[in-house]
Amino acid sequence: MDETTRIIIDTDPGIDDILALLLALSSSEKELEILLISVTFGNVEVLNCLRNVVFLFHVIEKEMQWRRSSSRPEGFATLKSSRPLVAVGADKPLAEQLMMADHFHGIDGLGGIHTSHAHLHPAADTWHTLFTKTTTTTSTVSAPSPTEQAAARELQHADTLFTPTSAPAHEEILRLLRENAPNTITLVALGPLTTLARAAAVDPDAFHRVKEVVVMGGAIALPGNITPVAEFNTHSDPHAAARVLSLTSPSPASTLPPTPIVADSDVTLQRVQEKPLNLTLLPLDVTEFHRLRRRAAEARIKRQASAGSPLAEWVGAFLESTFKKLAGRQGSISDDVAGSGKGGGVDGEEGPGKAAGGNANGSDGADVGLSLHDPLCVWYVLTRGHEWKSVVEDIRVETGGQWTRGMCVVDMRERRKRLENVKEGEKKTTGGDHGGWLDSGKGNRVKRMVESGWEDSFAGKMLDRIFGEDDS
Repeated sequence: MDETTRIIIDTDPGIDDILALLLALSSSEKELEILLISVTFGNVEVLNCLRNVVFLFHVIEKEMQWRRSSSRPEGFATLKSSRPLVAVGADKPLAEQLMMADHFHGIDGLGGIHTSHAHLHPAADTWHTLFTKTTTTTSTVSAPSPTEQAAARELQHADTLFTPTSAPAHEEILRLLRENAPNTITLVALGPLTTLARAAAVDPDAFHRVKEVVVMGGAIALPGNITPVAEFNTHSDPHAAARVLSLTSPSPASTLPPTPIVADSDVTLQRVQEKPLNLTLLPLDVTEFHRLRRRAAEARIKRQASAGSPLAEWVGAFLESTFKKLAGRQGSISDDVAGSGKGGGVDGEEGPGKAAGGNANGSDGADVGLSLHDPLCVWYVLTRGHEWKSVVEDIRVETGGQWTRGMCVVDMRERRKRLENVKEGEKKTTGGDHGGWLDSGKGNRVKRMVESGWEDSFAGKMLDRIFGEDDS
């Protein structure tokens, strides 16, 4: 990589979100500079997501201390170069009922780890006071008492690896985009797109200064992982997803959802931008097949944990809970369904395709796999330009369907689009083209990743980066 990639991560941790954050934070300072971690609702409610981010940094701090004391490479070079901001984003969808994936991730988002491994977390439960209540309705962080503020300051010592901010996340995103040159910041969105949609509505000119928006979301040719047709992130806030994807269009009004949600957003988002948004989508179609197998993960992490690694103990605990849940669920899938090789579980859960060894999860569940949806987005940022393959498609998000909320719709018909440059006097519309699907001047322009080239090797490379090269 020729120059350092500067990124903002919008996330809803979540099991595979934490792995994605670890992958990003373990990069070198020459690879990534993480400017901001924006925390949104999604897998669980936003305060639990925020707690998971704060506690992640606490565990990383312990890990770095352990590595220094045992004469191991300290790692996490990008954190030593610059401390990312952490801000609170959206706590609910723009219009829909709040839906979460706590049935898979656990109430706390990490399989109950805050109870089972409390010794790895800050002693004082005052972490939330680092983020005081803001004037926006998108935050649920209440104002701290003087006692809580004093305790929180103890957490925020000189060596703390992040900087908390009380500004709403969408305002911090816009501030960073305004203060930096255009096309220098990449936005990586791992959860519902609510915070991004709000930022784009408040200041579309600033939002379009972004170099690229990398989105984990959607399902095109595969079934969904939360409904038969919808992936979890797009299902959680379909209006936000539809609005953000519409910014890739030369005519955003042609694909905007009809319901006005954010004040003045219909006016600001419908105008044609000089530069359509550069958005790259990693749907289930590509993320589903990058899996962390239980056997490989447990062998590697147990070696690290037995040597005393706090990070390995922490990650191993929530992965163990996750693998047990996956093995139990997939064991009940019929052979007919398991053999189809399609489908997907909720944000990180492996679909019901056959695992190595025959049945859905091997004879003892050792080959059950966790799909690495969110980590793959970070890996794309780290390796784009290598083996990745993509197509550009008019992908739109359904917002009003009774059974199709959050579905990604693509025109599969073999019909030719109308040429964009129509000569004067020629017919400018195509008969029967409801929705402008055949009009090249309308519709979205989404770059969809279809192949990474890392399907078989990514999980091992991720573990090597997070825990250090395996010398066993």
